[in-house]
Amino acid sequence: MNNQALATVSHEKDLGVVISNDLKASQQCSQAYSKASKMLGLLNRTIIYKSQEILLRLYKSLVRPHLEYCTAAWSPHYKKDKELLERIQRRFTRMIPELKRSPYPDRLKALHLWTLEERRIRADLIEVFKMLNGLSGIPFESMFTLDTSKRTRGHSYKILKSRFNTDLRQHFFSERVINFWNSLDDSTVSATSLNIFKQRLKQQRHLLQMGLP
Repeated sequence: MNNQALATVSHEKDLGVVISNDLKASQQCSQAYSKASKMLGLLNRTIIYKSQEILLRLYKSLVRPHLEYCTAAWSPHYKKDKELLERIQRRFTRMIPELKRSPYPDRLKALHLWTLEERRIRADLIEVFKMLNGLSGIPFESMFTLDTSKRTRGHSYKILKSRFNTDLRQHFFSERVINFWNSLDDSTVSATSLNIFKQRLKQQRHLLQMGLP
């Protein structure tokens, strides 16, 4: 290109997301973990008065964004990658003195936090809602097809599932989100605004948990 030889590489970063030649998310997960871990360590060293309110606010604004940036493009499906990211939130919840010895689920409940995997599913669903309602630059029809069958149970915006032959395709955004989206109720998918959709999605959290492996 322009008289320059192009090097052969196994991965490349594009808009902050590492794309590997095998299209797996492990490299991106490692990068996200490294950035979040450094920031969490900085907070742990510099914040002396570790109150729940202060730490939670700092975690949400300075640490968690590293773990959730553009996850629709790289959401991991291997257990080792999921556990690597979740390790950050486990470390954070143990930083709060009064919760340090509690089991992880109890720490999440006390802090009103979802697991990172639940939040990735939430982010996928929000993206579908935005695409469906013209709030995204990506046309809904470019990735999904609505099920127009009159026999369809549930809400009126169910998405047809396509056939695939590869593991990577199964875990791609336009495939992995379909079952979760179709399981929502009509009042949620028919929300008149994004904020209302997010509020109603909280009430549907049990459906997200049921769909997790």
